[in-house]
Amino acid sequence: MRTLCLCCLTLITVGLARPADQDPLHNPGFVHFYNNEYDQALAIFQNDLNAHPNEADDYNDLAQAILYREMYRNGSLESQLVTGTNSFLRRPKMAVSPQDKARFLDATNRALSLSEARLKQNDEDINALFSQAVAHGLRANFAFLVEKAWMQALHEAMAARKADDEILRLAPNVVDAHLLHGVSEYVVGCMPAYLRMLGAINGFHANKEDGIEQIQLVVKSGTRNRFDAAILLAAIYRREHRPNDAIPLLNMLAATFPRNYLFRFEQVQMYSDLGNKQAALHVLAQIETALREGKPGFAKVPLERVQYARGNLLFWYGDLDQSLRDLKDATRRPDELDLGTAAMAWLRLGQVYDLLDRPEQARPAYETAISTAPHSEIAAEAGAYLKKPYHRKTK
Repeated sequence: MRTLCLCCLTLITVGLARPADQDPLHNPGFVHFYNNEYDQALAIFQNDLNAHPNEADDYNDLAQAILYREMYRNGSLESQLVTGTNSFLRRPKMAVSPQDKARFLDATNRALSLSEARLKQNDEDINALFSQAVAHGLRANFAFLVEKAWMQALHEAMAARKADDEILRLAPNVVDAHLLHGVSEYVVGCMPAYLRMLGAINGFHANKEDGIEQIQLVVKSGTRNRFDAAILLAAIYRREHRPNDAIPLLNMLAATFPRNYLFRFEQVQMYSDLGNKQAALHVLAQIETALREGKPGFAKVPLERVQYARGNLLFWYGDLDQSLRDLKDATRRPDELDLGTAAMAWLRLGQVYDLLDRPEQARPAYETAISTAPHSEIAAEAGAYLKKPYHRKTK
């Protein structure tokens, strides 16, 4: 969590949605969206757009699904990117096809054009201001995640915040509007001094606690944005080392969107951070059962993902023999893992071998971690252990 992190940037402009009293649970597109079923969500949003070609919200829904599908494919929804050692600023650009990029930009351009036309007729149109905030927010995320265009991302985020400020001026009781407001305050508080100064110049205040309180308000009393707020608040609590606060949110999200396995893996991490080894292992066992039974949403989870998570958990708890078994299983088919997890699996395997005083087996594990992700911090760490074996620090 140095400088701008995934948590911070995603929080700046996460999909602030339409203000109408529309419960996302009543919209099948968003039920698919929150269950990581982006193709199905896109199909529904495209049908909505075909039926209402002049609705800015429908263009925003489509753009948001396109962006989050790419984030999901690229592993950018994993909170390890928030709390891990690898700075998100140094991650490569997300790979997005030219077709999806064009589709995203066209949708947000149309959303802005339609909302701006409505605001010319009535500059106090709350719905149009919401649509404008969403479109600018999505474009800020795209500029940061895909283009790595920092100033463009800041410019779009400022435009989103400006529209949100206007909503709260006109209608201070619109609870959902507090999401972007609270997020921007928290985000600027996470930045280094020079970026906080730049943010202050452009109207972003650096008050982390006030930002958290505003997001909590949306979780408690919001309508359309309450699940976005819950996801973001859980990520913030993890970053702030508050697992006790994160776990109830994750339990709610996992129960509400049972096909989203990411919430379940987050539960594992939070129970582990809390020191509750058995609860973490219990959730992992539930995930493994669900994937072996092919339950919806879990059939696509590779067993190696569970094996790595369990091996990593047991590594930290010092259960080295079982950790070794799981990590060896996870690395038998590393192609089943995303790049970052595969590299971490090899690194952890090398560390376990070092702790078991088996340096001749640790070396090839470290070498494979390096060759898997040669320009990563994981590779740098593995290289250090090739020179000096890993030793766990004792308290």
